[in-house]
Amino acid sequence: MNKDAYIPYGRQDIQPQDIEAVVEVLRSDWITQGPVVPRFEQAVSDYCNATYGVAANSATSALHIACLSLNLGPNDWLWTSPITFVASANAGRYCGAHVDFVDIDPETYNMSVAALKEKLHNAEKSGTLPKVVMPVHFAGQPCDMPAIAELAQHYGFRIIEDASHAIGAKYNGYKVGACSHSDITVFSFHPVKIITTGEGGMATTNDPDLARRMRRLGSHGITREPKEMDTEPDGSWYYQQIELGFNYRMTDIQAALGLSQMERLDAYIQSRHELADRYNKSLSLLPVITPRQKQGTKSAWHLYVVKLDKKSTTLERKEVFYSLRKANIGVNIHYIPVHTQPDFKRMGFKTGDFPIAESYYKEAISIPLFPHMTSSQQEAVITALKEVLV
Repeated sequence: MNKDAYIPYGRQDIQPQDIEAVVEVLRSDWITQGPVVPRFEQAVSDYCNATYGVAANSATSALHIACLSLNLGPNDWLWTSPITFVASANAGRYCGAHVDFVDIDPETYNMSVAALKEKLHNAEKSGTLPKVVMPVHFAGQPCDMPAIAELAQHYGFRIIEDASHAIGAKYNGYKVGACSHSDITVFSFHPVKIITTGEGGMATTNDPDLARRMRRLGSHGITREPKEMDTEPDGSWYYQQIELGFNYRMTDIQAALGLSQMERLDAYIQSRHELADRYNKSLSLLPVITPRQKQGTKSAWHLYVVKLDKKSTTLERKEVFYSLRKANIGVNIHYIPVHTQPDFKRMGFKTGDFPIAESYYKEAISIPLFPHMTSSQQEAVITALKEVLV
């Protein structure tokens, strides 16, 4: 193994056609709000079999306007997973809502349907049912959306899928993003995600009113639609701010990169599956638990997370982590449970609140996986894991 060759846990793939697509926009009359953003929105919504796509400058922004479009506000509750990036929970807090978490399934690391069902039953008794539930498709593995949607029907909450990891994933024949069992789905296009726009995100929905409101909220709360105004417009130049919004707009530069990357999305997913399959076979005899895929799902394989099998090794996660980093294997940890962050502890959360998530965190390591990873790079990761663990 060449120890001088650092292998990151993930990275973007930028091809000459991506660069040319961006340069074409830079040479055009429009580099911010031009024709490419709508084309990118259409490409993503078409791919997902959704009716509408609303682009934003980040997935965090998209999550925020998604919550606002569902009228999440003070005295409301948003529930999400503790194993996610802090942006999932923060989207609710930006709206002034209360935030709580639902513990994870010990096998998929997604929101546990059993835990959700029990928590909803108890919340109904106390009058604290959530207005929004935000399941997170962790590492690209789809949540059990039909079961969550069934609970939504019974308890009356709305659903936003945080699919930041999961464009290209499927479950039971549905594409993540089709919103077949949710109100809104949000994707991330950060550089280490499946496709990238540098920074960027998108919400998909089948509801024209939600699409219209998210688009308006992402552009200062401004409308140019006469039917939404409280007076007749003064002329074709006229606009009105009809609610408080934000500057969350994606640029044509970003959209051009994303549109070009969309042409390779299926190839990226195929490559990730091949790499994951090789990991599954090569790591099967090591003292690690490899990711388990729920029957009927197709993961996007954004991350490949192994857990130390404490029944088979006395090694601590920190020891394994730093040994791999020393071997230039760019492992990472996804994620520190959100409720254990100091800012959330000040809200009353404490260690022990979500024990399965906390147990997962103590044992999990994300190992390198990206679509243009070479066989020699993957072999170097496998060899390093064997040297550390055996």
